[in-house]
Amino acid sequence: MKRRFALAAALVTALVVAAAASASVTRSSDNNLKGAGSSFVFPLVSTWIPIVKSDLGYSVSYNPVGSGAGIAAITNRQVDFGASDAPMTADQFGACKGCVQIPWALSATSVAYNLDGAPVHLKISGKVLADIYLGKITRWNDSRLAKLNKGVKLPNEKITPIYRSDASGTTYNFTDYLSSASSDFKSKVGRGTQVNFPTGVGGRGSSGVSAVLKQTNGGIMYADVAYAITNHFKFFSVQNRAGKYILPGIVGIKGAAASVTKVGSSNEISIVNPAKKFRAAYPISTYTYVILPLQTGSASELRKFVFWALTKGQPMGLKLRFAPVPKTVLVASEKTLKRIHT
Repeated sequence: MKRRFALAAALVTALVVAAAASASVTRSSDNNLKGAGSSFVFPLVSTWIPIVKSDLGYSVSYNPVGSGAGIAAITNRQVDFGASDAPMTADQFGACKGCVQIPWALSATSVAYNLDGAPVHLKISGKVLADIYLGKITRWNDSRLAKLNKGVKLPNEKITPIYRSDASGTTYNFTDYLSSASSDFKSKVGRGTQVNFPTGVGGRGSSGVSAVLKQTNGGIMYADVAYAITNHFKFFSVQNRAGKYILPGIVGIKGAAASVTKVGSSNEISIVNPAKKFRAAYPISTYTYVILPLQTGSASELRKFVFWALTKGQPMGLKLRFAPVPKTVLVASEKTLKRIHT
């Protein structure tokens, strides 16, 4: 009897240990970091996700709800990380209660158009683009557009400006640029994640404005260059301060990023419309940020994931027109990342 009892007890103990081990393995394999925010960075994050699973052994999911919604989600701790193309404001930092922003990707906002018979890469300047979004230029054959595109027969077609209707970091980048290029735009509209455009049609998310553009001959819209390429949109070559017309490619993005020699304590960086000496710069380039809580139960996983993104993940963005984060910014990002703890 005693022997049978001992064997049964040993069996129960073995089953408990096995169950505990099994539970431990299940928790590890089911581990999942959840993120939300910028639709701008979504094509890159989508490329990372399956490789992170094999490299780090846990899953990452990401919902491209827009920068504003992403900041709200991490502020309310509904996700493990947020993402925004616009740097956080002082009020947003205060509401987030112990969050940091880390520049983790670098790309550009393209200005795409849908115009029957038009060549790819028409030329445009910041002043002309601002006047289009102010409603001052309303036709494609306007003399100011024609002057920039000598030899191109532009039709007497109505221009329909298309903009993001949700809180968007891409809107911040675009309006930051237009405010830099046009004092009139700066005073009447200004920069922000959500502004009151005096004319045009709104769409929600990069996919939303892309859908509107596809249906609108004569339309102009702004979105990250990866969306423009994926959707086979024509997009402008934009004049920079040196007077050069530059495409939103890796060379132009790197040219704009070269204007940064130092990163401030909050990691906020603006690289729109850099000085004339940056002759290769595409003037609507931008960093995009991952937003993390300083204290979190997922600290170890977040540090590994973001470090992976900042290092191994960078070359994966080249085809999507994401340039590798340069060393000056990389050092600042990694320094901030080390502050994340349990």
